[in-house]
Amino acid sequence: MNTTHLIRTPNLPDPDGFYEQLIDAQRDLSDEQADLLLAKLVLILSNHIGDRHVLAEALQLARANTLGA
Repeated sequence: MNTTHLIRTPNLPDPDGFYEQLIDAQRDLSDEQADLLLAKLVLILSNHIGDRHVLAEALQLARANTLGA
């Protein structure tokens, strides 16, 4: 049984700095290009994480937050 779970507490040393990088990466892109960049980023990071349980938990949380927004 897999005991790895999604980390839900702050775990990024400079979240504001990363957010700025994320926004900068999308600057001057069309909406379609920005969506594609984000989709590719998700796939790259999913591959790095490599744990389907953690990824399923992340998808569920993101969907719940989106529907509740």
